[in-house]
Amino acid sequence: MDIYNILLQAHRGFAYLELLLVAAFVVLLLVTMFGYSGNISKALRKVTLFTMIFFHVQFLVGIVMLITNITKGLDMAAVMKNADLRFTYVEHPFSMLIAAVVMTIINKKLKTNDKLTIPVVSLGLVAVALFVFAFPWARVFGVN
Repeated sequence: MDIYNILLQAHRGFAYLELLLVAAFVVLLLVTMFGYSGNISKALRKVTLFTMIFFHVQFLVGIVMLITNITKGLDMAAVMKNADLRFTYVEHPFSMLIAAVVMTIINKKLKTNDKLTIPVVSLGLVAVALFVFAFPWARVFGVN
């Protein structure tokens, strides 16, 4: 088994865990937002931290896979003309990079503040929206 297939299976495996973490993040974010006090709980801080960590791990594994494919002689002109390839090699990595950066900002804001604010909630929803857009639902759940 070559290194690319190992990375691909790891990337797919972590995707399921990332889905659970993002779901927990959204639930805890909304519970905190609609809660009476608006105080940031330890659970929200921990879930945000683990979500951020797994975003970064997924991104690093994905970048290694991307570089491996590009060094094999991937024709970028053909990639940009094909919607599936463009999603795989351009839209997915770029959106996940932005989502990882936004999750890092959210994690920092949650660590330094005691109350949840609307800008932090907005950033959280942007990160989740980018994640949902860039997630390869068909490939992970075998719909292809």
